[in-house]
Amino acid sequence: MSGLNTKPAPDGGWGWAIVVASFMGQFLAYGSPQSVGVLYPEWLNTFQDSKGMTAWVGSLVSGVGLIASPICSACVVNFGARPVTIFSGVMVSGGLMLSAFAPNVQFLIFSYGIVVGLGCGLVYAATVTITCQYFDKRRGLALGIVTTGTSVGGFLYAAAQNEFIALFGLDGCLLLIGCFALNIIACAGLMRPLHLPAYYLKQRAAMAEKAEENVLEKTPVVEDPDKKTQSIVLITGDTKDTHEKRKLLNYMTMVRLMKKKQKQYSEYLHSIGQVLQNRVFLATCVSLFAYCLGAYTPLLFLEDLAQSEGLISGISTIPLVSIMSIAAGVGKLLLGVMMDVHWMNSIYLYAVTLLGTGVALLIIPVTKNYAGLQVISAVLGFFSGNWSVIPYMTTKVVGMDRLTEAYGILMFFGGFSIMLGPPVAGWIYDWMHSYDLAFYFSGGFVLLGGAGLFLSALSCWNNNQEETKVPDKEYTNDYDKVATVA
Repeated sequence: MSGLNTKPAPDGGWGWAIVVASFMGQFLAYGSPQSVGVLYPEWLNTFQDSKGMTAWVGSLVSGVGLIASPICSACVVNFGARPVTIFSGVMVSGGLMLSAFAPNVQFLIFSYGIVVGLGCGLVYAATVTITCQYFDKRRGLALGIVTTGTSVGGFLYAAAQNEFIALFGLDGCLLLIGCFALNIIACAGLMRPLHLPAYYLKQRAAMAEKAEENVLEKTPVVEDPDKKTQSIVLITGDTKDTHEKRKLLNYMTMVRLMKKKQKQYSEYLHSIGQVLQNRVFLATCVSLFAYCLGAYTPLLFLEDLAQSEGLISGISTIPLVSIMSIAAGVGKLLLGVMMDVHWMNSIYLYAVTLLGTGVALLIIPVTKNYAGLQVISAVLGFFSGNWSVIPYMTTKVVGMDRLTEAYGILMFFGGFSIMLGPPVAGWIYDWMHSYDLAFYFSGGFVLLGGAGLFLSALSCWNNNQEETKVPDKEYTNDYDKVATVA
């Protein structure tokens, strides 16, 4: 990977075009998944399936991208941001258009949940990686602008999808936003690579090595000791012996490569084992699992709750998911700014956001007017900006050297929990025919996660104090590490 990090980050210039393209890429990709709560009631009315089964569509589109984030990052590192963004644009657009022709919920789970979810994961990895390559000193500002595209997309797409459904129906809405998603390919055109991807560097090195071997085998230079002249002598040995030597050489190379890969995997697993032995980090994983299990329930069900309780007929001009999305953008910025305060403890701040989310979820069943749900949506959206706190918190708990492994573990817990949360809440509704127990279940889990993290961090206060006193190393050119956790 050293070949990737030779050029310094320009910190401006064409980098701002990269920021605009990346912002628009995330805006177009995440606009519909972030406002899936508008589509959920329409799918219920169209397919007449259970709420638990239909909830898999919205949960998978958010969870699949998180679980597959290591694979998405590897694709960007090996093939570059531009090809991956083009491919992801085809996936997102194709998945949305296929969803317009879905005959049942099971087909939607594949087309919208899996295909669009993987496409969004690829877009996120590509846009963050290319932004990190072009910015060093202003990387925080650039990433803040780029990642805000998801919140702005959710805010605008919720109202847009509402209008499209009223004008063209559900199928026409999905076809239109699928056409909009094709513009992700145009955004990829601006992503001029600053470094050659690893795949091309490996291919170039392999071709050069092969050419060198062919020259050495076919045209060696031999010096005549008597005449002191040089002549090129062709190899006239037995071809069978040469073939056997090549087979042996290939076998030895393969064995050496397998041993190298096995050593790398063993070191990676050993590193993961050491990370999991950290009690505070383990509590962070459990708290994130509990948070995602409950926090994504209102994103999918809040609009349906307002309609089923008769608080509003249809969907408001500014849907509840729009309020949650724009509040999430504000939360990301403000919570990120709070992390720069020298006395702020990231673990306690994250625990407070979990406790606030849990309380807000528990209040939903006793709220009997639409204005109250709007306020709760804003609170939930603001606290959902705590994703910007997780990289800082993880760094303080495990250190910068193990940040990549630790963040990958956290994203696995989060993605798996997001996939389970809404379907479980839907099954509770199918069983009880009421959302009250579903939101009590969600809020209770989030509260338990926040309280557990708070108590675990409090018991390890002295250890955390020593860790925070150690200055963090700066990896200004380690694009893989930054892109994975951004």
